[in-house]
Amino acid sequence: MRILLSLFLFITCNQDLYAQVFRIKNGHVYFHSEATKELVSASSNDISGVIDISKKLFAFRVPLVSFFGFNNPLQQEHFNENYMESELYPDAFFVGKIIENVDVNFDSEYIIRAKGKLKIHGVEQERIIKAIVSIKNRVINVHSDFPVLLADYNIKIPRIVYEKIATEVSVTVNAVFEKKK
Repeated sequence: MRILLSLFLFITCNQDLYAQVFRIKNGHVYFHSEATKELVSASSNDISGVIDISKKLFAFRVPLVSFFGFNNPLQQEHFNENYMESELYPDAFFVGKIIENVDVNFDSEYIIRAKGKLKIHGVEQERIIKAIVSIKNRVINVHSDFPVLLADYNIKIPRIVYEKIATEVSVTVNAVFEKKK
């Protein structure tokens, strides 16, 4: 994903932006799929990302093989091999722009919209995702809940397991950002 690499390189190399660039200190991504006959859920603590407040830009990446906590090892294997095809499409990305203004100089809470391209399973979809942004002592906490329709990302569900996999997956993201040093 060229945009993501360009954004990371631009932010990393440009000394003038350090005052407004924040990186994920720690984060957590959780998903669950509640179908008629089975619940599939997993999470990952391996999320990386940056926010450039002055430019209102952001970029996030999650390696798909980093998800853990499935009901059993077979469920995790099917997730990586059959549905997400993690060898071909190892990461999920969300790259774009923050629509609302955010001021990190004051402790406050914002409801913002992030507009960008969500790339999963090799497919990019333009999305607007709402998030709650809380700022305290120049530390940014981001929380977001949003749905992902499997069909939008060409993730196929074989008819034999159709009652075990929901067509819509709920995703929750929590991340703590600190100023880049």
